[in-house]
Amino acid sequence: MSARFALGIDLGTTNSVLAYAPLDDAATSPTVLPIPQLTAPGTVESRPLLPSFLYLAGAHDAGQAGYDLPWASGRDFVVGEWARKQSAENATRTVAAAKSWLTYSRVDRRKPILPWGAPDEVAKISPVEASRRYLEHLVAAWEYAHPDAPFAEQSIVLTVPASFDAAARELTREAALAAGFPESFILLEEPQAAVYAWLADVGDDWRKLLAIGDSLLVCDIGGGTTDFTLVEVAGAAGALTLERAAVGNHTLVGGDNMDLALAHYAAGLFEKQGVKLDAWQSVGLWHACRAAKESLLAEGGAERHPVSVLGRGSRLIGGTVTTELARDDVMQLLVDGFFPPCEASAKPVKQRASGFRELGLPYESDTAVTRHLAAFLSTNGVTNAAASPDGAAAQGKPLHVLFNGGVFKAETLRYRVLDVLEGWCGTSRKPQALAGDIDLDCSVARGAAFYARSKLGGGIRIRGGAARSYYVGIESAGLAIPGAPRPLRALCVVPFGMEEGTEIDVPSDEIGLVVGEPAEFRFFSSAVRKEDRPGDLIPRWTEDEIIETDTLATELPASAESDDGYVPVRFLAKLTELGVFELWCAAANGADRWKLEFSVRENS
Repeated sequence: MSARFALGIDLGTTNSVLAYAPLDDAATSPTVLPIPQLTAPGTVESRPLLPSFLYLAGAHDAGQAGYDLPWASGRDFVVGEWARKQSAENATRTVAAAKSWLTYSRVDRRKPILPWGAPDEVAKISPVEASRRYLEHLVAAWEYAHPDAPFAEQSIVLTVPASFDAAARELTREAALAAGFPESFILLEEPQAAVYAWLADVGDDWRKLLAIGDSLLVCDIGGGTTDFTLVEVAGAAGALTLERAAVGNHTLVGGDNMDLALAHYAAGLFEKQGVKLDAWQSVGLWHACRAAKESLLAEGGAERHPVSVLGRGSRLIGGTVTTELARDDVMQLLVDGFFPPCEASAKPVKQRASGFRELGLPYESDTAVTRHLAAFLSTNGVTNAAASPDGAAAQGKPLHVLFNGGVFKAETLRYRVLDVLEGWCGTSRKPQALAGDIDLDCSVARGAAFYARSKLGGGIRIRGGAARSYYVGIESAGLAIPGAPRPLRALCVVPFGMEEGTEIDVPSDEIGLVVGEPAEFRFFSSAVRKEDRPGDLIPRWTEDEIIETDTLATELPASAESDDGYVPVRFLAKLTELGVFELWCAAANGADRWKLEFSVRENS
């Protein structure tokens, strides 16, 4: 059976979405699939969003029949809206932000570590397993709604943050395949998907709204992350084209930080009532503030919203304590706290309270999104801040802005970003929000479905390729020094912008490959060194330029050509259609070839 639908899936930090479009009707806009999910024990409702939360049932829970779904029974976990509600009431058993953990190389993401910090009696799961269960739920929901169109036979695109490195992409792919995705599915960067959603809505009119030389800034702030992407409008053969020009770092600041800021504020209100919250009440309050934020920031939202947490004192066991948040206070706290005005030359401020820190996700210490944005734009030449200490405004074509992510449902936050951008770019390049009715919650999934159909039908494509340059660490030859490792140099093997589905013979001298014994191969990446070409050897660098990614750990089989445990090789670098990086090592004097597979570090 051939594919009948193009499916786009947004595996979000806070919410996941599935959209679809018929392949035989290019005029039909992608539709969001309602997802059946538990909203209370024994109650299944369909919602457009599947909250990316997973509740691990304990012995105290009601009978497992209360967690049955139309396609599954007897489960001891819940995915979706009910799990999200439990994050406020039973945080120690609720997995959240699993997607952010996929990027954190300081832990083994295949080990059961979530919920992070939960007591020993909670049977934990891995970030990869949590992601698999979210995706598995979406697969089952699709097949429940379309039993005559098996999921694995459709044209499927799954989105990832543009800042995901090769290891995070591979882990996402692993979770997807385990959930029932076909080998042929494609990964697409979320900001590009948001642009495709806009293209789907405006149709051919996009060529009237954008001109050659224009820049398009995708400003995407979701529940856990902030991502910036620049897309340039160019011309080829007399037609307009879109090319992704730059991708920002994976910045762990977003709606979750805002919820935490509100929780800190609310805790102060509780203290005024004589209620001091303990650690787990504070976690519950953090999750409770999420609903308050969404209600208060929504267009036409409430003027006040109550937040409650379970009581823990002798007089409160079994009850709750409650306070109220006012809309005006919340707006001031979030706008000034997360989007303060700053100069175009501003950079994020690193703040450390101590030389010791608990292990956990590397959340940004500076929550000012505007400073992160200023650094991104100046690094990529959109403002003149990099060359002008006073941050003089850049001149040129207009800068268009496409907002994405639930945070920007608040009109006030969109206006603040545009005001700050205008201060950097000047009136001659006045930033303009892209016209169109953009669904901030579902645009990524809808855009992915549009892309899946366009890819088959030859529609508009954003030229992207690798969002980073990739390097291998080459140990320098020379005399050894007691207690000091030999210097490491970085050999570029994948250049920025390398197209998916292509491969490169890396020009270099022969390199000695360790075989016949366990070895770790160190890999690095850069989102800012765009001019490095395959074969360039970098003797030294700063952490702002090149960062280390996951190691490749393996024991390669020995070869007859080996000399003292080494085989002279040359490199062949591949970037698959999924955007997954593969490195092949070909023996210089023989037919042997070795493929290095990503292996996540097993640190805990």
